[in-house]
Amino acid sequence: METPTRLERAPDALCDFVGRADLWLKREDENELGVFKWRGALPVVEALARDGYEAVVTASTGNHGAAVAWACRTVGVRAIVFVPPGAAERKLANLERLGADVRVAGGDLDEAKDVARGFANEAELRFFEDGAEPLQYDAYEAIGDEIADQCPVAPIAVVTPIGNGALAAGIGAAIARRSPGTTRVGVVAKEMPVMAESHESGRPLELESGSTIADGLAVRVAIPLAVERLRDAVDRMVRVPEREIAEALVACHAAGIPVEPSASAALAGARHLTKLGGEGAYVLVLTGRNVDEALVERARDDLASFPD
Repeated sequence: METPTRLERAPDALCDFVGRADLWLKREDENELGVFKWRGALPVVEALARDGYEAVVTASTGNHGAAVAWACRTVGVRAIVFVPPGAAERKLANLERLGADVRVAGGDLDEAKDVARGFANEAELRFFEDGAEPLQYDAYEAIGDEIADQCPVAPIAVVTPIGNGALAAGIGAAIARRSPGTTRVGVVAKEMPVMAESHESGRPLELESGSTIADGLAVRVAIPLAVERLRDAVDRMVRVPEREIAEALVACHAAGIPVEPSASAALAGARHLTKLGGEGAYVLVLTGRNVDEALVERARDDLASFPD
């Protein structure tokens, strides 16, 4: 994988969509896996291999699992990935292509985690929970450093989608060091807002249920380490409804940026930042591009079918 990833000026259509002339896109979707998560997966898998583990167990809706599978293939150990029912076909295909042992379990991601954790304990393997490993946060800081190096001016805001929170925590820590005047914005799905609620309450919370088309943001149980790290890494949380995520998804694809809903959530969230005011750059972190075309078509043809 090549780093640094590109920071590019957004197409005019997306600038118009957000209402911000100086809009930049951090392209973490442009790699073999189509997702940023390889950065955090590789150092963790390397450390587990050094400790003598011949396999790594994890749970994922797809992208994290693919990153772990890629890292395991790179290092030379096996990847066992538990996924919840209904995972996106494109993401499942990625897992199979990368040689993962894929097992469907639970009713959602957090239930799949419980099954995976129990399996790992019985097999005397380590369970790699996405967002619970400090090495991931260190790796994601590099993205914030790259933004600071690449952006021609200090950005007014850096906008990062939040699933488990590790990415935003890493980026936010680096931006605080490099550009302390920049507002660090996290975006969550309104239907699954546990990370925003945990951030605001200062403690890890758990939702009873929830669903979102942005499966990378579909976290129901907050990870304590992420809540702790986000405390000083995010200044503001934005909740975006499903219809706005879908609308932003269509806008991205129409502009030639074929991302997945978890990434388009950053674009949707940026429209909520008018109170920041002033001239200057917004940087949106585009986290991945593994999307089923049927979802894009539905968003184009029937936007009203998504809850507002």
